[in-house]
Amino acid sequence: MRKCWAYLSSAFSGIFYKFEFKSQIDWSKTYIICPNHASNLDISAMTLMMKNNFFFLGKEELLKNPFMRIFFETIDIPINRDSKIAAFRAIKKVEHRLHEKMSVIIFPEGKIGADFPPQLHEFKNGPFKLAITNKIPILPVTIHDNWKIFWDDGFKYGCKPGVSHICVHEPIETDGYNPEDEDLLKDLVYQKIASGLNYKL
Repeated sequence: MRKCWAYLSSAFSGIFYKFEFKSQIDWSKTYIICPNHASNLDISAMTLMMKNNFFFLGKEELLKNPFMRIFFETIDIPINRDSKIAAFRAIKKVEHRLHEKMSVIIFPEGKIGADFPPQLHEFKNGPFKLAITNKIPILPVTIHDNWKIFWDDGFKYGCKPGVSHICVHEPIETDGYNPEDEDLLKDLVYQKIASGLNYKL
């Protein structure tokens, strides 16, 4: 249902996605997927990219969207960062799904910034702590054009047809990382995503 919605809603708007894979992805593995985030189109892009069972970890505010609520009450996991207890419970649910061989998509910036053109904001530590603790590889993804086609929710600058170019980097194995290497892994993923990213008009 989600893939059909992502494809049809984009196609009817004249929006198509072109994926470049830096290496062959073994979709039988479980991943923590970390893309940059400047458009609501990023959700469709990631949905169409995935070839295995997956879910999103997203902010609790998305429950206010009637359509997104369908997925966040069934497949996805909302997180309330203002409550340590609620956030802890959400992370435990994510870990349970990871052990069930479901990949998780987490936007490490944790938000769409208010600046236009966008910039790549500082990453949250959560995805990298999860990856190291559970020994799950990270799949960094650079989304190049979505912000030009449909910035944020589209209300301010509208929406236009176009081709979204997405670069899927090589997976980063986390077996050799220790908990104290969290920032090192975060910086590595940040540099991977930032490479070639052009947020200029």
